[in-house]
Amino acid sequence: MQRFDFTGATAVVTGAASGIGAALAHALARRGSDLVLLDRDAERLDAVTGAIRAEHPDRQLATYLVDLADQTATAQVAAEIGQRHPRVRLLINNAGVGLGGRFDQVTFDEFSWVIDVNFRAVAQLTHALLPALRAEPGAHLVNVSSLFGLIAPAGQTAYAASKFAVRGFTEALRHELVDDGIGVTSVHPGGIRTRITENARIGSGVSHDEHAAGRAQFEKLLTIAPERAAEVILRGVERRRGRVLIGWSAKLPDLLARVMPASCNRLLVTGLNRGVVRPALPGPGVPAQRPAADAADAAREVA
Repeated sequence: MQRFDFTGATAVVTGAASGIGAALAHALARRGSDLVLLDRDAERLDAVTGAIRAEHPDRQLATYLVDLADQTATAQVAAEIGQRHPRVRLLINNAGVGLGGRFDQVTFDEFSWVIDVNFRAVAQLTHALLPALRAEPGAHLVNVSSLFGLIAPAGQTAYAASKFAVRGFTEALRHELVDDGIGVTSVHPGGIRTRITENARIGSGVSHDEHAAGRAQFEKLLTIAPERAAEVILRGVERRRGRVLIGWSAKLPDLLARVMPASCNRLLVTGLNRGVVRPALPGPGVPAQRPAADAADAAREVA
C-alpha cells in the first residue's frame, strides 16, 4: 500500500475542539488537507477553525456541532457529511470521554454514556462514511483507542470496555478493508495533555476524596503535548501503520501485557506502591511514564 497523501484530501476529525483533535486539525491543514471537524463545544471549535482559517485561508473547512452520545443526532450529522463530502480520504474517530469509578460505583446510564461516545459513535460514523472512504483511492481510517485498550485496571471498567471494543473493531476492519485499499490504524495514546480530566464524569458512587486522588494521579501522567501526539499519529497514517502507541506509558504496559498477560496488572500495582513507577491514569495498577525517555519516545510510533 502506498504512503498516504494528505495534499488535497478531505479529512474528518471528531473531538476537534481541543486536545489531540485540535492538534490533528492544525497538523492536517499544514499538510494541505481540507477539514470536516466535529465537536459538541461550539466556542472552542470556533476558536480552532478561526485559527486555521487565519493560517491557511486556502483550506476548505466545515464544522458540525454534535453530541456523539446522541445516536439520532450522530446519524443526522453522518448523513449530512456523506452528502456534502462524498469522497473522504481520512476519517479520524478521536472523540472520547472518561468516567471514574468501579463498576459497582457507576450507574448503568453512566456506563452506557461512555460506551455510546467512545465506541458506538465510532462504529456508527465509520459505517456511515465507509462509502465515502471507498470512493476515494488511498483512503485511511484512524480510530483512537487508549492505553486502556491494552490493559484494563480497576476503577476504569467503562472506559476500558469502550477502548478495548474500539481496538477489536479496528483490528477486524483492518483485515476486512485491505482489499479495498483502505488503510486502518488503531491509536493507543499514553499521557497526553488534554482536557479529559475536566470533561470526565465521576461515578455516582465515587466519593469526593476518591475523585480528588484519582484526578491528581491522572494529571501526573499528562506530559506529552497534543501537538507531538498528532505528529506521531499522522506519521503513522502516512506510513500506513496498523497500530500506533504514543509514549512509554502505553508501550511499557503493552510489552508487559504481551509477556505476562496474567500477572502484568499485579506487577504494575506493586511498582506503583513501591514508588518504582509513576501513576499514569486514575485507578490502581496503572503503568509508569519514563520521564527521561518521554520526549524522544513520543516522537516514534510502534506498529
